Formats: sequence, C-alpha cells, structure tokens
Amino acid sequence: MATLRLTDLNPILLDSSPRRSSSSSSSSSAAARSPGRHHRRSRLVPRSSFRSSSPSSSSPKNRREFIVDTAAAAAAAAPLVLTPLVGGAAARAEEPALSEWERVYLPVDPGVVLLDIAFVPDDLSHGFLLGTRQTILETKDGGLTWFPRSIPSAEDEDFNYRFNSISFKGKEGWIVGKPAILLHTSDAGESWERIPLSAELPGDIVYIEATGEKSAEMVTNQGAIYVTSNRGYNWKAAVQETVSATLNRTVSSGISGASYYTGTFNTLNRSPDGRYVAVSSRGNFYLTWEPGQPYWQPHNRAVARRIQNMGWRADGGLWLLVRGGGLYLSKGTGLTEEFEEVPVQSRGFGILDVGYRSKDEAWAAGGSGILLRTTNGGKSWTRDKAADNIAANLYSVKFITDDKGFVLGNDGVLLRYLG
Repeated sequence: MATLRLTDLNPILLDSSPRRSSSSSSSSSAAARSPGRHHRRSRLVPRSSFRSSSPSSSSPKNRREFIVDTAAAAAAAAPLVLTPLVGGAAARAEEPALSEWERVYLPVDPGVVLLDIAFVPDDLSHGFLLGTRQTILETKDGGLTWFPRSIPSAEDEDFNYRFNSISFKGKEGWIVGKPAILLHTSDAGESWERIPLSAELPGDIVYIEATGEKSAEMVTNQGAIYVTSNRGYNWKAAVQETVSATLNRTVSSGISGASYYTGTFNTLNRSPDGRYVAVSSRGNFYLTWEPGQPYWQPHNRAVARRIQNMGWRADGGLWLLVRGGGLYLSKGTGLTEEFEEVPVQSRGFGILDVGYRSKDEAWAAGGSGILLRTTNGGKSWTRDKAADNIAANLYSVKFITDDKGFVLGNDGVLLRYLG
C-alpha cells in the first residue's frame, strides 16, 4: 500500500494526540416527550352506517325518541370532519399506502436532505440517520421512530455540518461530513469522539467504510483514499495521486473529457469486496479502482447521455443510470465497458439510485417519487404508482438486511421497507 506523496495529495494527516469527547447516550426525556418530535401514523376511521326505519303509525313517539331520531338524522347528513392530531395527521392519511413501503415521519426541519443510514450489526434495532443541516437521528426500535441525537464534539464550532456517510463494524462506527469532520465510536454509538483531520485534506470527505477493529477506509471527492488501523490517529494513502493528477498526467489516455480535468466525483459506490466506481462531476466518463491499484482507472461512457450514477449489482456486475431516466446493466459480471439498456417506466424523471435486496430483487428510486422494482435481476421493472404522490426526490436506496431496507429523500422523506 503506497504512502501518499507530499507532491501529490499533500497529506498532512499526521500523528495527533487523541482528543476525546463523549456525547450523551440519548436525547433528553423532555425532548422525547415534546409534541411534534414523534409523529404517529393516523388512520381514517370508517363512518358508522346509520339505518333508518319508518315510524310505526300505531306507536307514536315520545319526546326522548323524537330527540334521538332527530340527532341521528343530523349526524348522518353532516359531512365527516377530521381534526388534525399530530403534525397534520389528517393530511398524511390522504396519502395512499405503498404496497411494499411505508413512510416514516421524522422530527426534522423542512428542506433537510437525508444522505445515509446505518445500523449496529449486533443490534439491528439501533441505528443512525444522517443528513444536511447538521442532522443526526437515532432509533432504538429498528427505524419505526427516530429522535434527534446531539453530539457535543460536533457542535463545538459554529458550522452547519453536512453529514455524508456512516458505517459500523461490530460496535465500532464512523461518521464523516463537510466541512471536514470525523467522528468515531467504539461502544455502538453510545458515545462519540472527534478525530482531528488535516486542514489540507484534498477534497471533501464523501464516504467512509468500517473495515475491522480500529480500521476504516475514507474517500474524498477528489479520489484520495486513506486507510487507518489505529482508530484514525494515523492514515496512509491507498492511491498515489488524486484523479485530477492522474488524468492531467495521462493526456493521451483517450478518455473523452478527461484532459485537464479539474472536477470532482459526482457519485461514488463501493462493492462488498472493496472495489469502487465513481462518476465524474459532469457525467461524461466514469472511473474505477480496486485494492492494490496505484491509480484510478478512467473509462469512456458507453451511452450517449451523461451518466447520473453507477453502482454494483448483487451478482458483481454494474448498473448505470443516465440523465432523463435511462437504466443500463453491464453485460456479465465484473468490470466491463459493455452495457445494455433496460426499458423502465420512468416517465422522463431521472432515476437516482438502485439498491439490491437479493440477486433477483432490486429497487430503483428517483425524481418526483419514482419507485421501481425488479424481481428478475433487472431484466424488467415495474413502477409502484402509489409512490407517485410523494412530493420528493428519492436519492438513496439501502438494504441493511433482506427484510430491512430504507429509501432516503429530500425534505426529510424516509420510506421503510415492509416486505
């Protein structure tokens, strides 16, 4: 594994003494009890049916019977009025139920974009949800309800952090965000410490993966990959230079749009065996890297439209999304530049992410509540029309296990897989 050169990535991730600061293990009981923190799903109660019978001519009504009949008739004629219970429950009840998913309402401000979610492997009821505007939410019931989590070490400075990525391995977990921040826990998130980072880190940290005890892998949007084996106090570079340096050095690489490249990654996805695929900021080519390679490998896009996102299928192949709603699958498994388009009912809206539940079943999500499903490995897709009325863009599909999955979107939209 190469050590990052000062002339390339300028690493100043030097040895630093640990500065530990712990957060409280849970939010205050007062916050948990405050109205609007937790929203219950409301249900419409069917209106009771009223049966009227003609009065018998032989039995005149007394005063009590007359009053009862009059009140019943008025109730039957009056329109049904629903009073909002918590946070507009009546309005939410009008949303059609999803066939495979349900919406989980979160205690977040409008405009928050959810970015990543992870659960503690030893306790799948305990998880964390990240987003913009310094959003960290915690659940103790598998994702049914969420409450804000305060981490004092992430609030010491006057920054509005965007938390990009979270990962757990056993009880050890990591969180990264922008501006550059790195949080670490060794007790399943009960307490977090802030690990110092270099001010000259090349690019913004967009991804982190817990790889073992005290070990992690961190990636920036300029293609720098760092690994640590001592809880983040020292880092080594896994690549010898940034993507910009690689492409500008190899002008004759034959990659369209790669000459004098100064952009960043638009998206980045990691396979279970440690391989990466990333899309350039303009979507005109993509790059791959696997452990042991000194540089990122650029590839021309195999389609006419610009690439929106790419990732790994459950069988080891690649999926590719283009702007305008197109979906492509690579031929065979492994790394290849040959792709075939798959017809999808995207209605012209962009598809933003694909998440595999198994080798055969996967879900794709995108703009304006687009939600698609395949049960044959991606050969054909059907649209879940009930999701069309969700007024949000769905950015990420993540399956924690076969029966635990989530879709993350903007405006605090979170969908939970029902199966």
